[in-house]
Amino acid sequence: MQRFQDKVIVVTGGASGMGAAACRLFAAEGGKVVVADIDGDLALKVAKEIGGRAFRIDVAKEAEIRDLVAFAIEGTGRLDVLFNNAAVGHSATGRYKMASIVDTPEDAWEGIVAINMKGVAFGCKHAIPVMVAQGGGAIVNNASIQAIKGILGADAYTCAKGGVVSLTRSLAVDWGAKNIRVNCICPGPIATPMIQALLDDPATGPGMYADVPMARVGQPEEVARVAVFLASNDASYVNGAIVPVDGGMSVR
Repeated sequence: MQRFQDKVIVVTGGASGMGAAACRLFAAEGGKVVVADIDGDLALKVAKEIGGRAFRIDVAKEAEIRDLVAFAIEGTGRLDVLFNNAAVGHSATGRYKMASIVDTPEDAWEGIVAINMKGVAFGCKHAIPVMVAQGGGAIVNNASIQAIKGILGADAYTCAKGGVVSLTRSLAVDWGAKNIRVNCICPGPIATPMIQALLDDPATGPGMYADVPMARVGQPEEVARVAVFLASNDASYVNGAIVPVDGGMSVR
């Protein structure tokens, strides 16, 4: 099945984890995929693997988002799918402190919100005019279970991902009549490189899925398959949906 034959697809955060899994699935179904990531070398590796193109980007910078969209539409003038997947979250690298609001430094708050919420907003801002001009398109935003369920210890992250959910709803209303569908995924704990060290640590690993009824973490492909469905014509009447992919964690 080639649901994305000759369609142009941009995946941010496409070099690893859920993004890389989505890139592979889109390409397997005929998509012309742009792998966008802050790790340019890894993005290029994934792009070569799937026959796509790579673009190094910091999604917190609007100018780079604008350049990404211009790069994606070169030669065709089209952008059929945008998967706003790039984010920063719980990680053993400690790039940004994940903490309660009283313990989150200003620079960490600003960095988390810039990447996780503003990056999504910038992507939509520059993709939507292209989609309007061509008669439609699909946007899938990647939020988090923390956007819809109260979880302690990462308030800036929760705030940013909650913003993604709210923005998704607004854009679905604003642009649905232009045949642009905007939907959102809320993953639970997923075994991506970003959190692998935490999963491997006996002190933290089991706690990351203790509230998951399925009693395990998810795999990147399990999220990617939902993103690909929402971006496809199989979901042609799905707009403004907020879809948990969390093994049932959100219903507890």
